[in-house]
Amino acid sequence: MGQGVWRQSPALVVAAIALFVALGGSVYAAKQAKLNGRAIRAKSLPGNRLKPRSVPANRLKPGVLKAARISTPLTGYDINELTLGMVPSAAHAEHADTAQSATDAQTALNAVNAIDAQTVNGHSAGCAVGTRFFAGACWQSSPSATTATAPQAAAECATQGGTLPDALQLVAFAKQPAINLHEDEEWSGEVMNVSGPNVYSIVTVSATAIVDFILSSETRHYRCVIPLVT
Repeated sequence: MGQGVWRQSPALVVAAIALFVALGGSVYAAKQAKLNGRAIRAKSLPGNRLKPRSVPANRLKPGVLKAARISTPLTGYDINELTLGMVPSAAHAEHADTAQSATDAQTALNAVNAIDAQTVNGHSAGCAVGTRFFAGACWQSSPSATTATAPQAAAECATQGGTLPDALQLVAFAKQPAINLHEDEEWSGEVMNVSGPNVYSIVTVSATAIVDFILSSETRHYRCVIPLVT
């Protein structure tokens, strides 16, 4: 059998050249082109193929990241308090230092200037005009203008939310600056003895701080001691 000579047809040569050019151009284009997010199919890249910090947080779907597990409790040094919002109850304590009433604060300890509050649980806190703070209460600076029996004097003080003073405290109060007892005796709230129904003696204190006791049916001047909170 004679050896034949393989001859290439012009059409085959042209087809081969076209294929070579097409393949070479695709490779060149692939090298020159830059990939973007639209060219990447969803879920086609695993997480370990991403460069750390290459994806900003605003590009992540909410809830896609699981909460990190913390092996040790957080402390105040780990938290930037400026990033925290206001605690709901703290909004009421924000103005506690200027509260007119301590009832606006959950406890008086939460008020910065609770000592300056005008009321405590709806009661007046402080001494009214004409009284002076002494021994934890408000004492009337001057004795009564009129006289009364001991029971009448006690009843009058009760209507003002107070009582007649203790005898020894009345003596001590008389030693305060600009405080003078009445020239006559003033009633105290101390009963000395009882000799019968509605017959008893009451301790009195004079302007010279002399302690005496007289029958409750006598009339004397008096002053009331009003509690600091009324």
